[in-house]
Formats: sequence, C-alpha cells, structure tokens
Amino acid sequence: MMTSVAPRVESLASSGIQSIPKEYIRPQEELTSIGNVFEEVQKEEGPQVPTIDLKEIESEDKEVRERCRLELKKAAMDWGVMHLVNHGISEELMDRVREVGQKFFQLPIEEKEKYANDQGSGMIQGYGSKLANNASGQLEWEDYFFHLVYPEDKRDLSIWPKTPTDYTEITSAYARQLRGLASKILSALSLCLGLEQGRLEKEVGGLEQLLLQMKINYYPKCPQPELALGVEAHTDVSALTFILHNMVPGLQLFYQGKWVTAKCVPNSIIMHIGDTIEILSNGKFKSILHRGLVNKEKVRISWAVFCEPPKDKIILKPLPETVSETEPPLFPPRTFAQHIEHKLFRKTQDALSK
Repeated sequence: MMTSVAPRVESLASSGIQSIPKEYIRPQEELTSIGNVFEEVQKEEGPQVPTIDLKEIESEDKEVRERCRLELKKAAMDWGVMHLVNHGISEELMDRVREVGQKFFQLPIEEKEKYANDQGSGMIQGYGSKLANNASGQLEWEDYFFHLVYPEDKRDLSIWPKTPTDYTEITSAYARQLRGLASKILSALSLCLGLEQGRLEKEVGGLEQLLLQMKINYYPKCPQPELALGVEAHTDVSALTFILHNMVPGLQLFYQGKWVTAKCVPNSIIMHIGDTIEILSNGKFKSILHRGLVNKEKVRISWAVFCEPPKDKIILKPLPETVSETEPPLFPPRTFAQHIEHKLFRKTQDALSK
C-alpha cells in the first residue's frame, strides 16, 4: 500500500493556486497578529533584536573582554536571541553555504525526492515537509532538508546532496567553524553565570556528544501570506541555534507580549538560546518564542544549525550554582528526549482543549 505523501509546498506554490488549502490557514486568534512582513520589517519604533559584536570576546584586555561579555549576557537574559557580528566565520564561507543550499533547492522536485526522508520509520534526515502531527492537522508553508553535520564521525554522508558537487565540502567546513563558535559562546555564557569557563560546554556533551543538526528551511512564495506561517510559534529545544538566511525577512520574536520582526543584518549570524541553556541557567537566559512569516514576492531560505545535547545520556536540570533559597529550580530533571516528549504532550493537550 502506498502511503500518501503530502505534496511539497514548492509544488503547491508553483501550481498557480490563488488560495491556499485550508490545512495551511492559521486559526482565527493567530491571524490577527500576522501582517505583511515587508511592512513589519520597516518599523523603526519599538524594541529591536540586539546586535552583539563578538570582536572583543577573546581580547587580551580583561576590561574590553568583560564589556563584550556583559553585552552578550544582557541580550541572553533579556531576549535570548541576537544578531552576531564579527563572529569569526568568513563572509565567503557563509556565501558559499548559501550558494550550495540554494543550488540544491533549485533542482527539480523529482531530483530532490531522491533524498526524501521517511518520518514514519524514524528516518528524519533528508528532504521533507511537515506532516500534520497534532489534533488541528495544521501544516506549515515550507519544505526543508535536515541532516546531522557534526561530529564528523556521526554524519551519514550517503543522504547528503550530491548536487552541487561541493555541497559536502562546504557544509562540513561551515559546521567545523560553527562548532568553534559554539564553544566560544558557551564559554562566555559560563563566565556570565559565574561558572568555570568550560562548564556549559561539558554540561551539553562536549566535543564528542554535542550534535549539530542543520535544517535548511525553504519557504516558497505564498499567494495568501497573511493566512499562513512558514513555521509556527515555538521555542528551540537546542542548547544554541545559529541561523543564516538569504536576506529575506521572516523571523519574528515574541517579546514583551508583541511580535517583533527581525531586521536583516548583513554578514551576521542569528543566534538563539535554546531550552537546554534556559534550563541549565534556571531561566536566567531565555529561550524566546519565535515563528516565521512568508510572503508573495520572494522565496525565503534559512540555514538553521541546532546544537543539541545527547538524547538520553545527560540529565538536564538547573545547575546547583543557579539555584538558591530565593531562586528555586524552575525546571524538573529531564533528559533531552524527555524534554521533547513533554513539550509535545503539552502541545497536544493545548490542541485538544481548544
């Protein structure tokens, strides 16, 4: 028996439909907050996602170094998301990552289907689209390509794109650089919490066990963008998430009760604090709720790399140093897998109670 495959959003988008299928239309209470992304991103008033310059994060000068760390700390506590600049990854490498990813997505759909994942059998790596997984049967306006990119010995290169031919080389080089950036950030965040420099790195699995999973999100043009979302509101489960995009706006953050649209900052990498670090820091660093808008005029592509602790080997709970009489632990001990399970359960409960 053939299992029914949800059509790729790209094929839906290019079929010439004027209105989107009902599965993609957001519930009424959500629709009121979805606007035109190009208008939203123009807004100058109100809070803006902070930009953090990492140039001095490892400066010889102690005072300079600490000033830089303080900026990072404020952004991590207040927003949990930021544009990183002077992050040490070359513009050329970032451009090439974007180029090879774009080339893969420019292949005909039937070519990409050769890399299709099979979520039913637990084969999550590869080319895919979201399956309706909850009571509301909601779908998102995106296709994606998902693969583990680091540590190198845990990769399954057989499912990586063969076209373009330099895809593996470039994506691997980027993954190595990002792993270094993750260490730099984790060490700074450790110091911000008054911990030893290597502490958070160790708590999330270290070089051997922290997994870097890349998801290339492909958001086709949408005929009714104000009815849909590219990705629905969520917080990342990761320790940290690093995002590149093709300079088309779409990311929105739920900050102080309002949706704020992130500007496109040249040569920056967007970084999210994920649930894992929020838990370890006992809520001192925030994992912010965010979502992705789509639009009529331009395809949006983003490259998200999730830095995740091992599923079952580590118990995530607030570190003893972050807990006190006045600041009791805000999170119960759970493995990473249990944390994901718990979030899914809560989401299902929410959907059923509507």
